[in-house]
Amino acid sequence: MSLGTILVADDDSAIRTVLNQALSRAGYNVRLTSNATTLWHWISRGEGDLVVTDVVMPDENVFDVLPRIRKNRPDLPVIVMSAQNTFMTAIRASERGAYDYLPKPFDLKELIAIVGRALDERKTRKAPRAGDHDVGDGIPLVGRSPAMQDVYRVLARLMQTDLTVMISGESGTGKELVARALHDYGKRRNGTFVAVNMAAIPRDLIEAELFGHEKGAFTGAQARSAGRFEQADGGTLFLDEIGDMPMEAQTRLLRVLQQGEYTTVGGRTPIRTDVRIVAATNKDLRRLINQGLFREDLFFRLNVVPLRLPPLRERREDIPDLIRHFFEVVEKEGLTAKQIAPEALDLLKAHAWPGNVRELENLIRRLAALYPQESIGAQVIESELADGAVPSQPVDAVDDETSLSHAVESYLNRYFSEFGTELPPPGLYHRILREVEHPLIAAALASTRGNQIKAAELLGVNRNTLRKKIRELEITFIRGGGA
Repeated sequence: MSLGTILVADDDSAIRTVLNQALSRAGYNVRLTSNATTLWHWISRGEGDLVVTDVVMPDENVFDVLPRIRKNRPDLPVIVMSAQNTFMTAIRASERGAYDYLPKPFDLKELIAIVGRALDERKTRKAPRAGDHDVGDGIPLVGRSPAMQDVYRVLARLMQTDLTVMISGESGTGKELVARALHDYGKRRNGTFVAVNMAAIPRDLIEAELFGHEKGAFTGAQARSAGRFEQADGGTLFLDEIGDMPMEAQTRLLRVLQQGEYTTVGGRTPIRTDVRIVAATNKDLRRLINQGLFREDLFFRLNVVPLRLPPLRERREDIPDLIRHFFEVVEKEGLTAKQIAPEALDLLKAHAWPGNVRELENLIRRLAALYPQESIGAQVIESELADGAVPSQPVDAVDDETSLSHAVESYLNRYFSEFGTELPPPGLYHRILREVEHPLIAAALASTRGNQIKAAELLGVNRNTLRKKIRELEITFIRGGGA
């Protein structure tokens, strides 16, 4: 018995053959075509339960067909494939009503899973809204690497939601750019995007900055001032470097997220808030939670949809696209665009990029401004990368001869100094033990290839105790047998 009929459209005969074999083995009837005209003919006659189609067809772009499909058969799931693999491709697919987007090449198992899920949801899934925003040709995010494809697909699914998003990533990876894309292409695009860098606000002014203050609320408050929540009403509030928010401000923020209202500093009347929260951090918030520096309940309120941005070293294949993009940007600003010689490009691809995309952008700006030659060679790149080099080892890195006790003592001295004249939150003993236990048990499991019996013997603990610790500390490992 067939699970349903899948309409497949792709002008590549090899891809059609592969899809036909995979979908047929999975139990589906498959109809194949190499053009959009035939595909639309089938759809308009009510044929097919799901569509799998490439974007670029010989006779018509499928993005031009999707609105007609949505109007004619709003319950028909359409899975879009594309070798273009840009952020805008994913967004256009979502905006035009596609059920999902797959960059080529794709995993056949993933495709089969998406097809099954789409058909299961078909009866209950709401039809896309008519008159959705049509995305222009601007490209807010650049890169076609697999790592960025994962980011694009998550973003496309989030555009028509108000879900809170937590963006994590190293400095310079583009966290604010992603937050702006969520706003500019989402349902709150007509509202205001307000960005707040928590690390740049003095501790005693954070609450007034976020929630506003009344006249006379504190020394220097000469008039009422609207806070960031009020400014972003109806739009998006981006809380950057959320890991630097003081504990007292975290408590106030949690209350706002729970109750949906706040009061200004010095005010008494509650104000309802209507904002989408997007937070970002370059820190390990779970570690801050263990250290008593970040509220666990606030973390779970913010971490509804976690989104990790890869560092540039994990997406080196995007470097040529990023270089072209930044040269286009500086050319619009009046500087002369350059060419990067092949041997120079190889050096750029091999660089570690500790400053990530921001470091690359700054380099391109320097090349455009300081060098008269049209083609930038390897010698220039070597000089620039050497001048901007950072130490490979942090200044406070632990010496090889340093004992564990000295390392812990050094860590605690830095930890206590963060609180100045105050003391850290209660529960320090158990937090420190948890910090030490996790790497210790993880190292034991790694050295025994996941064998819990050997790991327990190595650590000198009962096997049941080890299992309990693995669960409590959420340690993941690869089993190698005997566990």
